[in-house]
Amino acid sequence: MSTPFRRHQMRVLAEQAALATPNGGQIEGSAYELMLAQLYEHRRTLKAIQSVERKIEAKRTMLADFDAWIDGALAGGQGGQDLVLTSVMVWHLDVGNWTRGLQIAEYVLQHGLALPDQYNRDTATLLIDETSTAALAGSLTGPDALVVLARVDQMTAERDAPDQARAKLHKAIGYALMGKTPTTEPDITTLDPALARRAMDQLQRAHQLFGQVGVKKDMERLERRLKASPGPD
Repeated sequence: MSTPFRRHQMRVLAEQAALATPNGGQIEGSAYELMLAQLYEHRRTLKAIQSVERKIEAKRTMLADFDAWIDGALAGGQGGQDLVLTSVMVWHLDVGNWTRGLQIAEYVLQHGLALPDQYNRDTATLLIDETSTAALAGSLTGPDALVVLARVDQMTAERDAPDQARAKLHKAIGYALMGKTPTTEPDITTLDPALARRAMDQLQRAHQLFGQVGVKKDMERLERRLKASPGPD
């Protein structure tokens, strides 16, 4: 699948297979079996790697093998169950390809596709966990963090998810608004009052959902900032 012709061919075959499969049905066909075989081969390779960091780097190189299939599946898809698509979605999140991962996730959520059994979570919870954990760990920062976290919040707002997971998402959004990371402690006294209020709203919601989420001290600091800021004329 390395040549442009073969990539185009796989994209067309994926779109055809997706168009032929109704919502909830199982994607079938020789092209799908080929992609499954590629997925299983890569999984065997990953299983032999002990280092998490090396696993992530390996996934980065493997993902290109599935791009044509994913493009076709998204273009023609009507909600057929597709283990390749859902597995690759998770891999994109694992390696920090947030735009591509969330593009696939929107389709998965829209059609209610099931995740592979080993993940033991639904898609909404997985999205919340993966993005908020990355933000709080410092691997998703700055404007990108706000864009990704806000999009996940919007995508999952009407979905059921554990309170602890959603509390972590609100905490991550609050910290992103504050500019707080594991290696950066912002000067709250200079934080724009509007940002301070937005961050406070997020941390208050996090604390409301899960009292042990660990935001009390930051809420106190934001409260002092808000009291010190001049009110409206």
